[in-house]
Amino acid sequence: MNAAGKQKQSPWVSDQGDGTYRNPVLHADYSDPDVIRVGDDFYMTASSFSHFPGLPILHSRDLVNWTLINHAVQKMDLPGFDRPQHGNGIWAPSIRCHAGKYWIFYGDPDVGIFMTTAKHPGEEWTKPLLMQEGKGLIDPCPLWDEDGKAYLVHAFANSRSGIKHVLRLCEMAADGSRLLGEGRIVFDGTENHPTMEGPKMYKRNGYYYIFAPAGGVRTGWQTVLRSSSPYGPYEDKVVLHQGDSDVNGPHQGGWVELESGESWFLHFQDKEAYGRIVHLQPVSWVEDWPMMGEDRNGDGIGEPVNRYRKPNVEVGGASPACPETTDEFDGMALGLQWQWQANPVESWYTPGMRASHLRLHAWPVPPESGKSLYAVPQLLMQKFPAEAFDASVKLSCCSLSARDKAGLVIFGFKHASFYVTRDEQGELALGYSEGDESAESVLWHNRIGLEEGEVWLSVSIRSGAMCEFSYSVNGESFQPIGERPFAATESRWVGAKVGIFAIHEGREERGGYADFDWFRVTEPKQVEKVSLEAGGRQA
Repeated sequence: MNAAGKQKQSPWVSDQGDGTYRNPVLHADYSDPDVIRVGDDFYMTASSFSHFPGLPILHSRDLVNWTLINHAVQKMDLPGFDRPQHGNGIWAPSIRCHAGKYWIFYGDPDVGIFMTTAKHPGEEWTKPLLMQEGKGLIDPCPLWDEDGKAYLVHAFANSRSGIKHVLRLCEMAADGSRLLGEGRIVFDGTENHPTMEGPKMYKRNGYYYIFAPAGGVRTGWQTVLRSSSPYGPYEDKVVLHQGDSDVNGPHQGGWVELESGESWFLHFQDKEAYGRIVHLQPVSWVEDWPMMGEDRNGDGIGEPVNRYRKPNVEVGGASPACPETTDEFDGMALGLQWQWQANPVESWYTPGMRASHLRLHAWPVPPESGKSLYAVPQLLMQKFPAEAFDASVKLSCCSLSARDKAGLVIFGFKHASFYVTRDEQGELALGYSEGDESAESVLWHNRIGLEEGEVWLSVSIRSGAMCEFSYSVNGESFQPIGERPFAATESRWVGAKVGIFAIHEGREERGGYADFDWFRVTEPKQVEKVSLEAGGRQA
């Protein structure tokens, strides 16, 4: 359902077209990224928490230009995930290629460590296997050694286990099905590396390495541990920090080595409402220690680069690319960029019922949601793709029933929705609401002329995640609403999202529906400011 030719309109492209790239390589919330190289191909995965489909799989030929090709988990086969579980679910995965297949290990902080495999990252993945039960076990990463032994290193979630700062290494069955024994604590960062987590294990030049972030998401650094034995003792060294740069908390990611001999490190930066965006750093090796980024201030620790030459890959130069955002709804499947707030239900939507449209059915909101979208599962959303962008939809609303709503949503701890609704008297109107997890308020309501049953809704996101909404009844002249912009916020461990929805707030078993012609994300443009008179009111 993705539109050909829309890629060039992307509001953020890292590849500069002159042999260089700018950071971030992905200005989108791919939290806790891990990456591998298999021949000329690179594959990345990231945390997805309770949004589904989950465990995104991205592909690149040069570490700069990425496309989203799959999700490893289509739905969560655990109790409770038919409703939003903000911040729970799939945490900090690792991806590896071993024995002719691909592996992903991830932690669910309330259940344990899971493993899934596939013959190819773009194909179907196996049902996740609970290979180690345990509350608070997170951030697992395997290593298959040359002697046939296999290991798994992981961290602990203090919120579930009361343990933090430490990493445990266990021997693992070679088929990844279980851990063998209790393992050992191989590093305690309490004194110098508090909040040690997200370990990734490698072997190079006879040394065992554990790359692990410390110091917390927003203010931390990247630590590397080194030992001649998998169980240690490990030396430690800080190899990347903010220093004099403007990139806070540069850490947690994956290291790859190219055929050309170059080394690179992908990691995230927490950018509040924009989520954990992905940066790429060059890596040099000095006396078998990695140096990430560039040491600009001479303190012996690398700092993130803003612009740098692209990796020296063996294949020809890749075309500028990034994950799709625009969707013309012209096929029979949702674009890969879309995620629901919980396990998806087929009856929420119908592609193709009307040519080149996506039909969202206005199902009732769960009773426990009260009067807030925060606990509503049938919100269809995607990540913010850039610092500034416009998102717009065209929808047909004549089939909405009384007390239905359908339109645009910006979602985080605080959310804003701009929608068409039909009142008890059967009249269509536009509404704008803001809310949080406990309540929601209508701030604007306007009975504009919607006799044709079609309306264009748009939101402009600007620096600082400030959002301004506007509408049109002809697709040409847009009128803004509200007296102030809405400040988007992050949600639990994730950035803000933008998307579409249809809900029913009445007592009927189900409402009507809205047909979305398209959802388009473009570079930001100016919207002419006009008066809010003509029937608008502040509620």
